[in-house]
Amino acid sequence: MLITATKMNSLALSRFIQLLDGIFPSGAFVHSFGLEPHVVLNLVNDKKSLKNFLENIVEDQYQHMEFSVVKKVFILLEQNNLNLLIKEDKKFASMLSFEYAKASKDLGENYLKHIDFKIKKTIVSEYYKNVKENKTYGNELFILSSYAYELGLDEDTFLLLWCKKTLINITSASLKISRIKPSEIQQILFGFDEILEEKIKNSSKNVSNFNPLFEEVIFSHLNLEPKMFVT
Repeated sequence: MLITATKMNSLALSRFIQLLDGIFPSGAFVHSFGLEPHVVLNLVNDKKSLKNFLENIVEDQYQHMEFSVVKKVFILLEQNNLNLLIKEDKKFASMLSFEYAKASKDLGENYLKHIDFKIKKTIVSEYYKNVKENKTYGNELFILSSYAYELGLDEDTFLLLWCKKTLINITSASLKISRIKPSEIQQILFGFDEILEEKIKNSSKNVSNFNPLFEEVIFSHLNLEPKMFVT
């Protein structure tokens, strides 16, 4: 889908890009997704092992959870099904760990403060109203997906932007807790540009939050997971 400045509010698009920029977030956090335990156990210690770690996140988590959820959100928005959208919002929060669910809600609320202006689509406006009235959870991903829909972004374009932004944030954590060079991390991130589109296209139809390759490592180091760097 070709996106042009004539098809959407340029101010709104500018704000959306800023929200996805991890350099200047609005109460943003960086979640290690098990990275710190892997670094401590020396399972992630160089460019190759970090690349494998990120590929695992995309294949075993995003393809089965975040990608699938966002696609469902877009369908519900298209159907103007507010009740089911709220139900899925609450369901998604229940699948997250307590710390991550709280961070997702806090970040979603902070995002909403910056983007809740001149909303034209009724379904998006009503969903945001329910979030502000505490009638639904307001997860980060639901807030951003709704805003992307408001702007006219299709789900695949939004997921590509969101996933790349999230991978950048996770690798930012690796800069703090490993000796992997920034130049090597950049090369890894550039490499994902060639595979993300296909991964998004082939995401699971069913939502699951079980990442088999992480379970043993994470649950043997509960004091290290989740790791958040709050700005």
